[in-house]
Amino acid sequence: MKIKLILVSFLFVGSIFSQSKDDNLNWHNIDPAGLHTEQAYELFKDKKSTTVLVAVIDSGVDIEHEDLVGKIWTNPKEIPNNNIDDDKNGYIDDIHGWNFLGNSKGQMQDVACYEKVRMYRQMRDKFERLKENQVKKEDSVDYQLFITLKNEINEEVEKYQGYQKQYEQITAYIKMVPKAVSKILGKPGYTLEDLKSWKPKDEQGKQLKMFAELMLKGEMSISMMEEQSKHVNDALNFQLNVNYDDRQFVNDNPTDFTNVTYGNNILEGEDASHGTHVSGIIAAIRKNGLGADGVADNAQIMVLRAVPNGDEQDKDIALAIRYAVNNGAKIINMSFGKGYSPFQKEVYEALAYASSKDVLLVHAAGNDNKNIDVEPNFPTPLYSFQKEKLPLFLTIGASTRTPKKHLAADFSNYGKVQVDVFAPGKDIYSTVPQSAYKKFDGTSMAAPMVAGVAALLKSYYPSLTMLQIKTIILTSAKYYGRTKQVLPGTDKKVRFEEMSVTGGVVDLVEAVKMCEVEVGKSK
Repeated sequence: MKIKLILVSFLFVGSIFSQSKDDNLNWHNIDPAGLHTEQAYELFKDKKSTTVLVAVIDSGVDIEHEDLVGKIWTNPKEIPNNNIDDDKNGYIDDIHGWNFLGNSKGQMQDVACYEKVRMYRQMRDKFERLKENQVKKEDSVDYQLFITLKNEINEEVEKYQGYQKQYEQITAYIKMVPKAVSKILGKPGYTLEDLKSWKPKDEQGKQLKMFAELMLKGEMSISMMEEQSKHVNDALNFQLNVNYDDRQFVNDNPTDFTNVTYGNNILEGEDASHGTHVSGIIAAIRKNGLGADGVADNAQIMVLRAVPNGDEQDKDIALAIRYAVNNGAKIINMSFGKGYSPFQKEVYEALAYASSKDVLLVHAAGNDNKNIDVEPNFPTPLYSFQKEKLPLFLTIGASTRTPKKHLAADFSNYGKVQVDVFAPGKDIYSTVPQSAYKKFDGTSMAAPMVAGVAALLKSYYPSLTMLQIKTIILTSAKYYGRTKQVLPGTDKKVRFEEMSVTGGVVDLVEAVKMCEVEVGKSK
């Protein structure tokens, strides 16, 4: 039986499970292709820092993680667990942030539909039974969108059904590999060395060897396949299910932006791996021998749970942004995104509100290896109704440790207009719930790198505005623009400057030097 290996990305616009092994778990801070974080800290030896608050809008965070002790924001205006809205902001006992995916009974929404499914469902009653020649002229644009959504959903369902069958085949194959290989080698407890000396000539033997090697290296197992299968089943049963009610545990109308006081203060949710990983990249305790070191040594994390396993609701994101701004965050990390956004103006207004208050928005570019100048990824700094980009919005692509030809991660989105700069997003080791650690890949990992850099610079140079810091991050990026790099998702090589505004990767040492110059000007 010949098995085709497939890798599928799940959960969020920016997160993929990393299966590769690497002894250097802190590469993004110390490697020549990384942020140069450790070198930057050498420049801070005689400086004092101030605490900077970073809001993480995500899937939730394990606020009791051992490597985040002392790194979680506490609302100074709220008395814990007294069931009173002490600070009168509309949220009762919002001690460390807020969960927009729950209700007052403590129930939580963990899985949600894709936005295109929600949009299709809203239009279904109106258009499902109509043929194109029966559609009113004023409805023709909406009808074409309806057909597009329907086709996209059907294509994805078919794709995931294919994945489901293949995972079943791979799982069955994994179960028979040890016995088959042992029989061929005449050795039940074979090692990697044994496999290296085995030179199969037929295709089936070569495939057996490949699977056996992956299994011994810990890069493939039944549990991994079960985890992937769960994501496939979630896609088919919930995310792509046009009949699934993905607001049943929130008890809120996501189209009514006047109701802002829903949710609860339970911040972890069913799976907070993504948000915990993001938070660790920004602020995990440095030099404590646990996990990898966070970028910013004096950052605190405000937890805002608004991103389910599926597509986030525009309303939840808009309210989370406003909550972050109103409660003192200077940076908002947004490691999420989607291809459709029905309430663009409402989200834009929240983004513009953040910019007006000198709050920097850092957004993951997405993991579809596509040009988001052509195929949008929301939220965006430049909606169709805008004339200019939002001034305090950064979109981040994911870079790797191999700048010679594969600097852009093969999954990363790109765009000469929409993507500002790249940052490490491949093989990133960080915190996950229950005081554990894992490696993830994704632009979701690259965005908090930049959020951490912004927090670090603001911490040591508090007199600088976030607009100044944003400008410095972009201007100081290490320029790779004229190098030929593989365009994500293709075999084609293009100049790296074609993939982003700067053609560069964030460089913290150069950013610190520029901050010194900028602060010196004001003295």
